[in-house]
Amino acid sequence: MIPNILSIAGSDPSGGAGIQADLKAISANGGYAMAAITALTVQNTCGVFGVELLAPAFVAAQINAIFDDIRVDAVKIGMLGDVGVISAVSACLKGRDIPIVLDPVMVAKGGNRLLEAKSVAALRDHLVPHASVITPNLPEAADLLNEPEATTRAAMEAQAAALLALGCKAVLLKGGHLSGGHSPDLFLTQTGRTWIEAPRVATKNTHGTGCTLSSALATQIALTGDPLSAVRAAKTYTLGAIRGADALSVGHRNDHGHGPVDHFFSQRTYP
Repeated sequence: MIPNILSIAGSDPSGGAGIQADLKAISANGGYAMAAITALTVQNTCGVFGVELLAPAFVAAQINAIFDDIRVDAVKIGMLGDVGVISAVSACLKGRDIPIVLDPVMVAKGGNRLLEAKSVAALRDHLVPHASVITPNLPEAADLLNEPEATTRAAMEAQAAALLALGCKAVLLKGGHLSGGHSPDLFLTQTGRTWIEAPRVATKNTHGTGCTLSSALATQIALTGDPLSAVRAAKTYTLGAIRGADALSVGHRNDHGHGPVDHFFSQRTYP
């Protein structure tokens, strides 16, 4: 059975991140992709230049319309923007027995803040405890915990444990911001700890990698029911999308941007 995956996130008109990346990643991983949009952004590969948040009631109406009509097998949550939208999403998902993958989107690749600092506590208190897996990178984990960013694997282990203590079922702490030739991710549950290794790919085209990974993960959990195998599959898929990114010709007019990954790399024949 093809799983139905709902992404709740903001829109990226350049197609590299947000809802657009989610729809591509879900589809490429074998799911039927649906979307409830939380925000409209003005952005391209060079940065974010404007954000318009949708009214919380309108966000809730989108989510409820999906649940009223369509079986939802997993939910991915991305950019939410403010306390009102966080509260609305939390209320819509409360009591629903389905996997929820929370990507705590706070800062865009170019450094623009996408979640108000005052809203971090609301995200931590209202959505993290209901998540099946949260997928922060190191700056996002530090933000959630109000701690300095981890710079070692030992610090990653400590912060992953602190995040797990917030009430989620599992943490996938992404180590791409560590120095070195590898990009290690740590998957932590109440019953085990697994390091998932991958070589670092030398490319600037990494726009939307967090959205891509979390959407692939939600789809793989719905397909397999096994979070660890789903994490491995999502990481392998995302690595392939990053490796294929340089074949795209998107953006970089001033050579300062971060281009998108290639979500459909497996369907292409590269030179």
